Amino acid sequence: MPDSKLELLKQIAHGLAAQFGNDCEVVIHDLSKNSVEDSIVYIENGQVTGRAVGEGLSGVVLKAIQHPDTPMTDHLAYLSKTASRHILRCSTLYINDDSGKPHYILSINYDITNLLALENSIHYLTGTQPKETDSSSAEPGTVPIDVNSLLDELINQADLSVGVPAPLMNREEKIRAIQFLNEAGAFLITKAGDRIAEHFGISKYTLYNYVNINK
Repeated sequence: MPDSKLELLKQIAHGLAAQFGNDCEVVIHDLSKNSVEDSIVYIENGQVTGRAVGEGLSGVVLKAIQHPDTPMTDHLAYLSKTASRHILRCSTLYINDDSGKPHYILSINYDITNLLALENSIHYLTGTQPKETDSSSAEPGTVPIDVNSLLDELINQADLSVGVPAPLMNREEKIRAIQFLNEAGAFLITKAGDRIAEHFGISKYTLYNYVNINK
């Protein structure tokens, strides 16, 4: 007898994929199989992650199987990265059985790599440079440009130079971005170290170690 809940999930998955196009992968995992290797029972646009029905290898499935009696909370709009370094915006929804335990997982994985590149291009085309100011006409005690905005722009350029958002950068990518900032003179800005360390999710000690690598 067909599982009505699974059939409904398949209908929803098909509709989501049709709505958002080929970059939107929608996956249904069956936790009752109690396996991380073949949990996928339905998938749309599997080319996004290179998976198919009968496969699995998902951290969310592993967590649910390891903790079958623990209530699972949906995890929405988080970033992930594929083996080919495409950036995904993901949501994971746990579908419970009648006893309240997770039975299915509905995963939505949207490849936003091209959108990020487009966003960066638009930002480059629409951004403006600070207006040049004659220092002789500036008011006493004023600064010709907003140093905070300047630092934000330099950090954005550092991210673009690597091509990966800071939360997804590995150690080597963070080193490249931070050395880009050093060469651009970002550390000459007061308290820039605090802001940069926070952006890359590292300590100031690690930050200055990265600055001095290969020197």
